[in-house]
Amino acid sequence: MLCNLLETLLEAVACLKKGRTVTCRTMSNISALKNSSVTPSVTRMTSGRIPTEHGDFQLVYFTNSLDNKEHLAFCMGDVSHCEDVLIRVHSECFTGDVMGSRRCDCGEQLQRSMAMVASEGRGVIVYLRQEGRGIGLMAKLDAYNLQDQGYDTVDANLMLGHKADAREYSLAACILDDLQIRSVRVMTNNPLKISALQAEGVKVNSRVSLEAPVNADNEAYLLTKARRMDHLLPMQSFRPSVLTPVPAVFVRDVHDTQSAN
Repeated sequence: MLCNLLETLLEAVACLKKGRTVTCRTMSNISALKNSSVTPSVTRMTSGRIPTEHGDFQLVYFTNSLDNKEHLAFCMGDVSHCEDVLIRVHSECFTGDVMGSRRCDCGEQLQRSMAMVASEGRGVIVYLRQEGRGIGLMAKLDAYNLQDQGYDTVDANLMLGHKADAREYSLAACILDDLQIRSVRVMTNNPLKISALQAEGVKVNSRVSLEAPVNADNEAYLLTKARRMDHLLPMQSFRPSVLTPVPAVFVRDVHDTQSAN
């Protein structure tokens, strides 16, 4: 572990001495190596009532041992020591969640998950600060520019030196444990997210589909998620003109480079 970290740090120093910019991949490797030696944990700091159009939620604020970000839980009802709690683990998307961007389905999924929790009167939305599938807002905007040139969301990330998906879910598991939730139903279209949560010790009883409308701006993005990232989306939602075959080599490549979505 220490040898790998030293090797990566030396690589970064060499780049700086030669006047070159340290690559995103090198910085990601440094962060990953640093965090891999730290036991994930969260500390609940405070909470407050948040009235919404779907009803009143409690927003719970956590600090953690891995980063300096404020990961959150949006809770409704009593979930402590409960089984089969309806949850969503939602990664931050400023463009979709806040600005209402039509390039993705994130904002609509967040609103739908809040509505579904409210309809049951109990549930949790874990809000992880993992913008742009973990690459950050600036890099996501660079990826958007590549997508506008014709590359899909996976290739754009890889061309920038990132993983197809750089998110991880250990802190989500810690938050669910802090809330003393015994088992969950997960709102997601992504079976790999369920596998990632289970690997962190979360007892997942079932998956709840969370589909959002397909539009002209997000159609290619959603189709890529379905074809190259294993998301469970109905093909009938897409126009026949975009349903062209995808070479199998692409599918293998992304599975070799991505983490759980």
